[in-house]
Amino acid sequence: MSVRPYRDILRRRSRQIHVGKVPVGGDAPITVQSMTNTLTSDVQATIDQVRALEVAGADIVRISCPDEESTAALKKIIPEVTVPIVADIHFHYRRGIEAAEAGAACLRINPGNIGSRDRVREVIKAARDNNCSMRIGVNAGSLEKELLERYGEPCPEAMVESALNHARILEDEDFTEFKISCKASDVFLAVAAYTALADACDYPLHLGVTEAGGLRSGTIKSSVGMGNLLWAGIGDTIRVSLSADPVEEVKVGFDLLKSLGLRHRGVNVISCPSCARQQFQVINTVEVLEKRLAHITTPLTLSVIGCVVNGPGEALMTDVGFTGGGRGTHQVYINGLPDHRLKDKDIVDHLVEMVEAKAAEIEAAQVAEEIGDAQGEAGAKAPAAAAS
Repeated sequence: MSVRPYRDILRRRSRQIHVGKVPVGGDAPITVQSMTNTLTSDVQATIDQVRALEVAGADIVRISCPDEESTAALKKIIPEVTVPIVADIHFHYRRGIEAAEAGAACLRINPGNIGSRDRVREVIKAARDNNCSMRIGVNAGSLEKELLERYGEPCPEAMVESALNHARILEDEDFTEFKISCKASDVFLAVAAYTALADACDYPLHLGVTEAGGLRSGTIKSSVGMGNLLWAGIGDTIRVSLSADPVEEVKVGFDLLKSLGLRHRGVNVISCPSCARQQFQVINTVEVLEKRLAHITTPLTLSVIGCVVNGPGEALMTDVGFTGGGRGTHQVYINGLPDHRLKDKDIVDHLVEMVEAKAAEIEAAQVAEEIGDAQGEAGAKAPAAAAS
């Protein structure tokens, strides 16, 4: 238990699998995924989008493979990117085999909709032969007819039953390198299904509120649904589904994890909504700062507060703090302590400089710590070698 137990999140214990070199589940960090929306057969456009997602921080990227042209394109796409690729497969088992042979790190399938048990075995063999994991993807909008007839409508029980039925198909073939998703566009349904599934198995879970909507509404929906689950310790990898640039999905995903202290990447900007007390234009300043600081991946915090009511208090808990003051003169804080004053005209440039310097300081300290650890290990091994 930490010194602030009200912030502790006890993650569900799940088994660990790998998507390429990226671990998912167990004690691995919660990964952030997105999906390309280019025509997969347009090789260069797809490569460009995957690279943009890599820059944004995506750990895993999914690519749809609806036809033979798409799986053929994977052979050209995968060598040109560094992030592991998940091939999205529906209905045709041959696409799954082709994608695994093309170098996909994972196949997103529904074992129940790719044909007979023999065909499922062929896909599993291709996955096993090519070190390819799988994701069982259950969706409230495409549940099996038999389940809908029995339950009357998509419901948590039907979704969990579907997921476990599909899991058994893979388990019967002695294949357990898979994760499960149980998505719905209805937040209540998605949360209830994932909660029940988390109790029913120990496989890693891929979280998502599917078809969540546009950038604003989809972000809110996803934050409510996935935030609820993540806070409860449920979830090993996430995808925010937005009708927007896929890069925005990655940004929202990291912001969601950062808000819960589950993942730290880049600058966490803490800023006030502004009011008549503000001593500088907070909204414009924050908007420009977020763009200017987007290149920083080192985790650190920056507070930008318009007046002295909350500014000094927020600055106590941030790496770099900025509080508006009277007559165009403001206070800059470093590591929670007042450091120097600053005039209006220099705000953005100066804060960018301060944050970049702080990021460099943090990175240097990390390197020094790693070197120290390595030297300590080498020193510990030397006496043992001498004694032998």
